[in-house]
Amino acid sequence: MATPTQVIEHMLQHDRFSQWLGISVIEIKEGYSKIKMTVREEMLNGFGIVHGGIAFSLADSAFAFACNNRNDLSVALDTSINFIKPVHPGDELLAEAKELHNGRSTGLYHISIYNQHNHLVAQFKGTCYRTGKPLVS
Repeated sequence: MATPTQVIEHMLQHDRFSQWLGISVIEIKEGYSKIKMTVREEMLNGFGIVHGGIAFSLADSAFAFACNNRNDLSVALDTSINFIKPVHPGDELLAEAKELHNGRSTGLYHISIYNQHNHLVAQFKGTCYRTGKPLVS
């Protein structure tokens, strides 16, 4: 049986978008993930701040790593995000995903995103559907 770390390593090898974001994994355990990335200039929107999709994508990756690391292929059913503070190029973002519910067919997760000053910049909530199929054989 694949360990949570083996599942995440497999996911990262095949996740070109997380690779492009520059995500690195800090901690993985069942139903939990902590990841980070550094924001780059090409991630700016037309207002001179980082595009909201970047924070959303970081949170979505943390969500995916937390809900899939038991090696039960899970996909997003519903997600939402609240942006609290702007993000700027050079910021180092940390996303921490915590499992609130681990059901047989669904899971509920809360992801907090902080910058390098430990300021909360966004809150993400995700519900996943568990397919019952292994990610890593």
